[in-house]
Amino acid sequence: MPQNNIDPFAIDMFIEQSEAVTVSERTYFSSQLSAVTAFETDEGIVLVDSGTQEASPKLAEAIRKETDAPIHTAIYTHGHLDHAYGLERFLLEGQDDPNIIAHEAMPARFARYKETSGHNKAIDERQFGGTVSKDEEGAADEDDSFHFAESEFQEPAYPPTTLYRNDLTIEVGGTTFEIHHNKGETDDHSWVYCPDRDVLCTGDFFINVAPNAGNPQKVQRYPWEWAETLKEMAGCKPCHLCPGHGECVINDPEAIQTRLLTTAEYLEEIVDRTLEALNKGSPPHVDIVHEVDIPEYDEPWLAETYDEGEFIVRNILRYYGGWWNGRPSELKPAPRDVLAEEIASLADSATALAKRAQHLAEDGEIRLAGHLADFALEAAPSDQDVQEIVATIYDQRAEAEKNLMAGNLYSSASEYARSGRSFR
Repeated sequence: MPQNNIDPFAIDMFIEQSEAVTVSERTYFSSQLSAVTAFETDEGIVLVDSGTQEASPKLAEAIRKETDAPIHTAIYTHGHLDHAYGLERFLLEGQDDPNIIAHEAMPARFARYKETSGHNKAIDERQFGGTVSKDEEGAADEDDSFHFAESEFQEPAYPPTTLYRNDLTIEVGGTTFEIHHNKGETDDHSWVYCPDRDVLCTGDFFINVAPNAGNPQKVQRYPWEWAETLKEMAGCKPCHLCPGHGECVINDPEAIQTRLLTTAEYLEEIVDRTLEALNKGSPPHVDIVHEVDIPEYDEPWLAETYDEGEFIVRNILRYYGGWWNGRPSELKPAPRDVLAEEIASLADSATALAKRAQHLAEDGEIRLAGHLADFALEAAPSDQDVQEIVATIYDQRAEAEKNLMAGNLYSSASEYARSGRSFR
């Protein structure tokens, strides 16, 4: 992993946990990158989520120390790799295939993954601490840091067998499970409440840090519906909360209410402030981003260590404001390298432009420095002096970030600069 990358396992939501936690009677929780919850019933286990292919052996081992019952039903809260791809490891040898429940939008997600597997591999590598290199034929290849196999972005080995639209209630072994759909991090997201044991499984609606509602490389997220979902969950008044990530099972009803409702408030404030700015004549989006005052909370479950408020603002703008950012020149822009060459010529050379960026960075104007650095590298990608200046600027940006996504994307930009190409 490059020096400046933020290690995913260094933040609370991606904790590695060797032992399962007993949540309630015959109910067990384990977390390895993402979390699973196993409800043992008289007919077998109802398993909420299944982890990644890579993490599922440890997750299954932890659960199997508590129960040797077969998997009767699996519920996928959403179709991300860390929630819907590890079921095989939980199955007992010779057992019947379980019923697998998911929202009806999930198969379309898997189809999109298959159509864009190379793209998804690349963006997840950047997000989690890797970079994408290219071989002589121009094909993307992974480096020696955190990476995914392109083959992972397909339909899982055990896809859903039962699809539902809005709500679904099932009974397994005399235990009732209420499954609800709402949009949040994804359009196929579910959350599960077991009233008989008073256990709430939130999926990624709650992840022990600020919501992943703005991810800059991923498809649309829905923070306004997300906030409503959190309030709906709070209305169940559960005694136990099992999050989608992190080791923190919450067994205090009052603490659960606080976490769910403050997270809803955080999202609602960002949505309201963004729409207020958007309604002031719809200025260029970059201006709106700087105008929105992101709410600040001291609570650890709202720490912006994975996603952050500025990115959530941009996701809201994408939904309500389309793809154009409002700048006339960028409605039908010139190619980036052509624009960069023109700007570099105005500065006398790409090297001069890079040095100006360097001075700005030294003066603390790191955002402005980044713009000039990009133009310098795009104008003269093979100039080693330019490469090093630009890489150093993005090293600085990466080191200054506490947010995993921003820090790792900047670190990737630095790696790209040193290899003589812009962030692509």
